[in-house]
Amino acid sequence: MLKTGILHPQLARIMAEIRHMDTLVIGDAGLPIPKGVERVDLGWKEGSPAYLEVLEEILKYMVVEKATFATEAKTVSPAFHHKAVALLPKGLPVNYISHAELKEQSKSAKVIILTGEFTPYTNVILVAGCAY
Repeated sequence: MLKTGILHPQLARIMAEIRHMDTLVIGDAGLPIPKGVERVDLGWKEGSPAYLEVLEEILKYMVVEKATFATEAKTVSPAFHHKAVALLPKGLPVNYISHAELKEQSKSAKVIILTGEFTPYTNVILVAGCAY
């Protein structure tokens, strides 16, 4: 039995399987899951687990090369979005695309992790980097 780290068995497996250039999406409770993309639904009630909590934990274990957010996050939930960007490693390239395009790009994700977040446009695509 693990006593630290990611205890969720499906999520632990996925984190171990992620390779360079794979994409992982962390989404709010309402983000649609495209057919064929693995889903890890962590949400069990409104706000739990929180998007920022999940993003912070994933970033502890994943080498990230790039992050992509919906442009709408900057105007609809700016203070919340600023907190998400502040969690990213310094100097990490951050891109913005429309929410519609973010949903389109999520079709090629290795996994989408849903949180219990109800704040609008709290979704990010993380592109895996290489550890060496």
